[in-house]
Amino acid sequence: MSGTVSYHSGFAAEECVVRHYTLAGHAVLARRWRGKGGEIDVIAQDGENTVFIEVKKSDTHAAAAARISDRQIRRIFDCASEYMETLPGGLLSPVRFDVALVDATGRVEVIENAFHA
Repeated sequence: MSGTVSYHSGFAAEECVVRHYTLAGHAVLARRWRGKGGEIDVIAQDGENTVFIEVKKSDTHAAAAARISDRQIRRIFDCASEYMETLPGGLLSPVRFDVALVDATGRVEVIENAFHA
């Protein structure tokens, strides 16, 4: 996939995810938030929880889930820690890490607490 096509495909997937979270009553705080160590696709608020959302798109939800690597998870944790430093509760703030899988039809499946030990 060329860079431009990949960018637009990823952006469209993020749009689907933002719509999904918004319809569920979550406030979207940031999109493509960039820290020193990388980027978090979407950040939302669910009650007291700040939710860090990794968006993965592929033909199927299973194929999208298979694209999550240990390296990406570490990067997301590092970026989330940096973002949390800006929150009133700092690193003690309540957070959740979700993965939003988007299939070829734009259907969204969310795995809440995807990186929970």
